[in-house]
Parts: sequence; structure tokens; C-alpha cells
Amino acid sequence: MSVQPHFQRIALIGFGLIGGSIARAAKLQGLAGEIVTTARSEKTRARVLELGIVDQVVATNAEAVKDADLVILCIPVGACGPVAQEIAAHLKPGAIVSDVGSVKGAIVRDMAPHLPKTVHFVPAHPVAGTEHSGPDSGFAELFINRWCILTPPEGVDASATDRLRAFWAAMGAKVEVMTPDHHDLVLAITSHLPHLIAYTIVGTADELAQVTESEVIKFSAGGFRDFTRIAASDPTMWRDVFLANKEAVLEMLGTFTEDLAKLTRAIRRGDGEALFDHFTRTRAIRRGIVEIGQDSAAPDFGRPHAALKKP
Repeated sequence: MSVQPHFQRIALIGFGLIGGSIARAAKLQGLAGEIVTTARSEKTRARVLELGIVDQVVATNAEAVKDADLVILCIPVGACGPVAQEIAAHLKPGAIVSDVGSVKGAIVRDMAPHLPKTVHFVPAHPVAGTEHSGPDSGFAELFINRWCILTPPEGVDASATDRLRAFWAAMGAKVEVMTPDHHDLVLAITSHLPHLIAYTIVGTADELAQVTESEVIKFSAGGFRDFTRIAASDPTMWRDVFLANKEAVLEMLGTFTEDLAKLTRAIRRGDGEALFDHFTRTRAIRRGIVEIGQDSAAPDFGRPHAALKKP
């Protein structure tokens, strides 16, 4: 007997790393009767057709969401408001509308006013990704043992949140529910600020006149390699993230600047005890992340990664 899919028709607006991974994982797990997608670029749409991952590739957002039970916007945060306005009149009553952005307060503010009362709006943020983008970058295993945070606004039907929770769990994710504002504060320190620091450090290295580009690449130690991986993330997406979550990012950046000043003073004064105490505390945090399964203690160079599953 066949398993009833979680949703009869899923519409994915945007088909990069996250959209492509959702499509692959949903297909693999039998979570959709039909998957329809669209993308802004004709080239991207043509490539998705070639890959054969989804059931339909259409030219417009309105056409994609027609009769869809679940609509997921897999596009930069800054584009979500206009797209919500564009698709509002074409949404099926009772449909669940969601997204995958890493900022949630701005998503609720920009999307909710445009969506009809007949649909269920449940924003989501899968805390997973790589530095790669585009329709070829996705893989079905991306969400396994990673967190997906749901941030339903007040008054949203609890059953809609439960259905979306079950959908993400079936793709391997661990699901948490929190308020949009709390999400943005947490992610400002765990994701947004680290990306800002990585972009800064890699940019600084690029600007150093006394170090040639070839030397920066040739002698990259593990730490710098990790920074370059983060700094290779999609620039449009991260531009929108920092603009949309600027209050929380600025708050965390202020705290970070104060802590950096303390370390600067300790180095200047030769205060080895202060440095040792700080490094000991941060080492314990790293061990905690490994212990809960959010990363591996394996060597950073040549660490095996999940294989890209071809459709």
C-alpha cells in the first residue's frame, strides 16, 4: 500500500541550494504527489527541466502556486514581500505558505500583510547550507540532523504548523518553534555575525599589499579555509539578511567589538592568563557542538562530506 504524501502539490518559488534540496528530499521520501517550481532566470528553469527533479517547471510565480497545498519561497529575504503580493490572489484556500529565509521578523512584516486570511502562513528557516548555489547544488541529505526553525505568527492554525513540522522532520530535520524576534536574535550571533566576520577577514587578507594572492591561497591554514568557505556564500542572500536583521546584528556586533577590545588589551599587556581563560571557555563550546552532533571532530582537511545525490 502506497504512503499518502504529506502534500498533494508543492510549489517551490526559486530553485537554488535550498529549493533544490527540498525537491530532492521530498521526492526521495515520497512527501509530495507533485512538485512544481519556477525561477526568475530562464536559464535556471531550463536547467531544472534538464535535471528532471520536479514534475513541472513553469514560467511565473502565479502559475506555480495554482492549486498548491504547500508553497515555499526559496528566494532572498528582500524579494519575499513583493512575491507574496504577486501570488496572493492565486493561492488555494487552506494552503500553507512558508519560506526558507534566515531572517524571520522581516519576513513576517513583509509577507503577512499581502497574504489572504484563507491561507496559513508559517515561516521557516532550515539551518543548513553550503557555499554553493544554483539548481545543481542541492542534495537530498542536506537537512539530515540539522535544525529547521518554524516561526508562526500569533493566531496561525496549530495544525498547519504541525503539518509543516512533520514535513521537515520527514526530510531528516530536527524542528524547533520560536517567535520571529527570538529567532533573529539567536541567529544574529550563531550565523549572521560569523558570516560578517568571515567576509571581513577574507576581504582584509585580499587587501594586504605585502601578501600576494598566491600566498594567501597557498598557505591557507584550516581557520582561514573555513572563513573562505563561509565568505563564498551567495552575496545577494547575505546582503538581504544583514539589511533585514540589522538591529539584532548591530546589537551582537557591539558585544563582539567589546569582547575584541578586551582581547586586544590582553595581548598588548602580555596577559597570558586572560587569553588562556578565554580560549578555554570557547574550546568547551566547540566540544559541546560536536557532542550534540552538529559537527564532526574529524580533521578539517579532507573531511568527508555528504555525497551529492544525482536525481
